[in-house]
Amino acid sequence: MNFPLFIARRIYSDHTDDRQKVSKPAIRIATAGVAIGLAVMIISVCVVFGFKHTIRDKVVGFGSHVQVANFYTLQSSATDQPVQMNDSMMQVLGKTYGVSHVQRFAMKQGILKTDNDFLGVMFKGVGPEFDSTFIHQNMVSGSIPKFSDSSSTNKILISQTMADKLRVKSGDRIFAYFIGEGGVRARKFTIQGIYQTNLSQYDKVTCFCDLYTARKLNGWTDDLATGAELTVKDFSRLGETAEVLVNRVNRTSDAYGNTYSTKTIRDLSPQIFSWLDLLDLNVWIILAIMTAVAVVTMISGLLIIILERTTMIGILKALGARNSTVRHTFLWFAAFIIGKGLVIGDILALALIFLQKTTGIVKLDPATYYVDTVPVEVNWLFILALNVATLLIAMFVLIAPSYLISHIHPAKSMRYE
Repeated sequence: MNFPLFIARRIYSDHTDDRQKVSKPAIRIATAGVAIGLAVMIISVCVVFGFKHTIRDKVVGFGSHVQVANFYTLQSSATDQPVQMNDSMMQVLGKTYGVSHVQRFAMKQGILKTDNDFLGVMFKGVGPEFDSTFIHQNMVSGSIPKFSDSSSTNKILISQTMADKLRVKSGDRIFAYFIGEGGVRARKFTIQGIYQTNLSQYDKVTCFCDLYTARKLNGWTDDLATGAELTVKDFSRLGETAEVLVNRVNRTSDAYGNTYSTKTIRDLSPQIFSWLDLLDLNVWIILAIMTAVAVVTMISGLLIIILERTTMIGILKALGARNSTVRHTFLWFAAFIIGKGLVIGDILALALIFLQKTTGIVKLDPATYYVDTVPVEVNWLFILALNVATLLIAMFVLIAPSYLISHIHPAKSMRYE
């Protein structure tokens, strides 16, 4: 039988009123400190994970994980510098290590105009291989056109921001004007659908059309495009895949003498990803503060319990119990309190996370945070790690206060009131 564990259980289950007048509030405060601290830590981690992944997925939805394009296009953002993207090049990119999907795109600047308003936008031409999953998840009205690389349907997809400024809706027809070497060219399009991602820097300018249309407006042949967008299988290994692409593609030339180059989404949108990386620092600060709160309340509670049980400690020592045995008894008692606090904290945190996930009760300003509700993502591995780390840290810091027991003398303690 584990004697310290047995005594700790008896102390923890002792509900005698006259013995618990002091320790009951201390135990409750200590339990609440651990529970609230853990709940805040779990919610913080889940919110940050959800926020980072939601924003990352939105940025990736517009620019994919890796872009392969003309060297001058990636360096100067000049959209009129094409590169050859024929079937053989698409196969080379598609068979690259870590790449799961490849799609071509072509960019063309233009102006959308109604009778009363006009708006400068960037037409993004995409082909039949375009992965519309991201746009489909953010559709407001209408539907996504069937994009083609061989013919034009004269249908476009615009954002809600554009629709509000131009005062148009799905199904409306709208004129677009393009300025090129041959002068101004006009096209009439039908608005097939409207999307909204709340990522303002993209919603304000990005309009989707056929790859065929964008090529013809640029005056390019059927094997030219602004570039290709690549999706990787594992975002955590993006650097490895990008390195393979650099060695395979960079500094090579196409049949027209254009030089290929690659950039990852982190290189294309450094400000957003730097901002997201800063969130990690906030989480570490919150974890440190909440752990400190839990630890302080546990130390205070343990000291109060030891002082209240001074007579019992003296009796145990008089009966032959060593200081280590008595210390282990109170450490087991502290473990019971911490364990109860962890269970309450888990239940509280998961309940609030589930409430937010199902109802979106906590709202955000999409103009500032790019999302209209607080996103949450449950990561069971990190939740388990937080529980284990909180238990281990709390138990470790309680070792030093438990040595107070060694200064309690049996003869004096049994007369302690």
